[in-house]
Amino acid sequence: MAKSMKISGSQIFWMMFTFEVGNSLLLTISSTIRSVKQDAWISMVIAGLVGIAITFLATKLSSLYPNQTMIEFSQTILCKWLGKLMMIPFFLLWYSAIGVIVREFGDFMITALFHKTPLWVIIFTTMLLLIFIMYQGGIEGIGRLSEIVGPIVILMITVLIILDLGNMHWHYILPIYHDSGLLPILKGSYTPMASFFGESVMMTMFVFFMEKPEQASTRAMWGIGLAVFMVSVGTLAVIFTFGPNLPSRLLYPFYDLSRFISVMEFIQNVDILIVIIWFFSIFVKLALYMFIASYGTAQLFHLKDWRKVVWLLAPISFVMALSIKNIQIFAQYYDKFFVLPFVFPINMIGIPLLLLVVGWIRRKYA
Repeated sequence: MAKSMKISGSQIFWMMFTFEVGNSLLLTISSTIRSVKQDAWISMVIAGLVGIAITFLATKLSSLYPNQTMIEFSQTILCKWLGKLMMIPFFLLWYSAIGVIVREFGDFMITALFHKTPLWVIIFTTMLLLIFIMYQGGIEGIGRLSEIVGPIVILMITVLIILDLGNMHWHYILPIYHDSGLLPILKGSYTPMASFFGESVMMTMFVFFMEKPEQASTRAMWGIGLAVFMVSVGTLAVIFTFGPNLPSRLLYPFYDLSRFISVMEFIQNVDILIVIIWFFSIFVKLALYMFIASYGTAQLFHLKDWRKVVWLLAPISFVMALSIKNIQIFAQYYDKFFVLPFVFPINMIGIPLLLLVVGWIRRKYA
């Protein structure tokens, strides 16, 4: 397949920021506060620093073979069949994640806005939009979309936090570190680290499309860094507003924070801003997962038109999303038994590190 799609360093920055920030704000704060209470923001910072390190690892690996995606250079580094075997864990993640994410998206949209809309209508509409962007531009279209919506997302989050300043009680953050200690804080960082910030390993599929591959590392790391900063600030805002105990019992504490805002009984009902943040961020994330799954599958099986894989992937994701009875319970088990013990150590660290070491040795002594 010819490389016709091109993305810039700026687009990589906004892609990495946008796909990370919304999901992390909405879905990680509650569980992290449950683990380490008022020190949750420290866990977020640690998780983010590891995510930045994984981004660096992924981009350095890809820079060894900037004219190939991970599907190709894994076979170049290890050999054809072993390289393909190494890709199985990635395809398991890519294919399963789309169904889980789109179901979380559907449930939140029903909770926030469309109370009487059937779930399948929201998921079906989302799938149609994903198919549209795949055919209209692929990774290039996603990059352009991210450049537009990324600054909007930053503005929305900033406005929400400023409007909430009157509800914040700064003493809720005290005492810092003393009640938790190092090990609980590290343990609290594991879920956001493995389930969200570590997803930046998908950069191994994007450097191939960059106009200037040498910009990949810095731009992607700054994008993840900005997402970490915004999520950490959002976590602090939740703690300052609700204290260290209540957020652990809330499903979407940052969303509830927005519903709590009332400035002079005039500025109210600003929770629509969270819906906009979530919609933009989750759509970019879904589009990126669908692209790498479709493009990667086409490369693995030497298909000429990667877009045709979308017509297989979309129905699979649609059926999977609707077959999940309770997404909160399913997501917990998905993280506990798949992402945390397998995806994080194998997909996000183990395989990329192995490929980097072997690839570096082969390049040096070839």
